[in-house]
Amino acid sequence: MKFGSKSAAPPPGKRPHSDAWFARAKKVTPGGVNSPVRAFGGVGGTPVVIRSAAGATVVDVDGREYLDFVGSWGPLILGHAHPKIVAAVEAACRRGTSYGAPCTPEIELAEEVVAAYPGIEQVRFVSSGTEAVMSAVRLARGATGRDLVVKFSGCYHGHVDYLLVAAGSGLATFGQPTSKGVPAELAALTRVLPLDDTAAAEKLFADEGTKIAAVIIEPVPANNGLLLQRPEFLQALRALCDKHGALLIFDEVISGFRLGAGGAAAHYKIKPDLATFGKVIGGGMPVGAFAGKRDVMKNLSPEGGVYQAGTLSGNPVAMTAGLTTLRTLQKEDGWRRLESLGAYLEQIVAPVLAESPVPARLCRLGSLFWVAWLASVAPRSAEALEPRAAGVYARVFHALLDQGIALAPSAFEIAFLSLAHTKRDVDRLAEGLRAALAAAASPAQ
Repeated sequence: MKFGSKSAAPPPGKRPHSDAWFARAKKVTPGGVNSPVRAFGGVGGTPVVIRSAAGATVVDVDGREYLDFVGSWGPLILGHAHPKIVAAVEAACRRGTSYGAPCTPEIELAEEVVAAYPGIEQVRFVSSGTEAVMSAVRLARGATGRDLVVKFSGCYHGHVDYLLVAAGSGLATFGQPTSKGVPAELAALTRVLPLDDTAAAEKLFADEGTKIAAVIIEPVPANNGLLLQRPEFLQALRALCDKHGALLIFDEVISGFRLGAGGAAAHYKIKPDLATFGKVIGGGMPVGAFAGKRDVMKNLSPEGGVYQAGTLSGNPVAMTAGLTTLRTLQKEDGWRRLESLGAYLEQIVAPVLAESPVPARLCRLGSLFWVAWLASVAPRSAEALEPRAAGVYARVFHALLDQGIALAPSAFEIAFLSLAHTKRDVDRLAEGLRAALAAAASPAQ
C-alpha cells in the first residue's frame, strides 16, 4: 500500500491504530517502549507502530508506508528483509536456533572481521554493542592493570554504568553520573574530555597518564549528531596512548563495516588497540563484538584472567545474518555504491538546506548523514551543538512524517542510507525537506 494512494490509510498526522497500540504498550512497558528514543520524547506526539518492512520502506499498523532513513538505527545496510538475509536466516533456523557450542558461522564471521579490519587478530562475539564496549573496557583494564578510562563528551558507548557520565567543570574532569542507579564511585573512574581538543587530552595524560587504562572514542561520533573529527585529533590520541602505555579503543558499533570493510580505522589510517562492533555485523540480528591484537586478547578467559561469557554469544542464526551481510556487500560492490549514493544525497540536499529559511548544515560521511539545525558550520563537539535545534527539528520531523518520510525522532540522531535506497528516494527526501523547512520557519515556530 503506497503512501498517498487511495486506500484505507488515514490522512496525514492521523494514526489511530498506532495510538491504540501505544496505549496498550504503556500499560505493560515502561514509557511504552523498549529503548527510550523510540518514545518520541524529543519530537512530541505518539510513536509510529510498525507492522512490516521491506527494502527502503516500513509500513505502520494503520497501513501507511514510509520511506525509511532510520534503518533500525544502522544495522540494515542492505535494507529491510533483504532476500539473501531472509533465506540465509530461514535455513539457519532449520538447522537449530542456538547450540551453546562452537559453530561454523561464528568461525567464518570471525575470519571475515579479522581479515577486513586493520590491526586486529582475534575477535570475541557478544549480543549487543553495549556488551561489546563493557567487555572491551574490562579487557583493557585487565591487560594494563590500570583503572581509569577516558571518554569524550558527545560520544555514546551504550548503557554501561561507568560510561553513562558527563563532564563537570574544566577541560579534563571527573565523570558525573548521568543516570540514576550509577554509583558516583564508578563514575569517578571515568574522565571526560571534549572532542576535538588535543590540548585537553595532553593535559590529562600529563597529570594522570600512568593511571589510564584506555581511551575510548567513536572515531566517527554518530550518537549526538554526526560530529566528524579531524584526523589530526585522532592521530594525537593514538600518540598519547602509545607514549603512556594506555590502550586506544575505537567504538565502531555504528561506523564498523558501514564506512567500508575496515571501518573508520581504515578511513583514517589509524589502528586502535581494541575495536568494538555491532549493528552491520549482525545483519539485523542482535550481535556485538570486540577485537584486538592477540597479545591483548589473550588476557581474556579461558586463556587469561579477564572473564567474559554469554549464553547466546556466537548464535548461529545471528552469525549467519552477519556473514551474509558482509559477503553481499563485498560481492555487490556495496560500499562503493553507498558512497556514490551518499555523494548524490549531498549534491541534492545541500542546496535545499542552503536556501532554507532556518540555518542548517548537512554533515555526511559515506552512507551516514545528519542535518545540524541552526548551524552555519559543521559542529565537531557536543559543546558546539545548538540546543534550540530540537524545537526546529520537531516541526521538520512531523512535516516529513506526514509526507511519508521517516527520520529518527531526535534532532541529534543521524540517518542511514542502504543499498535498498535509490536516487529517486533521495530526490523525494530533498523535496520533502523543502516543504518541511517552510513549515519549520512559520511564525508558530
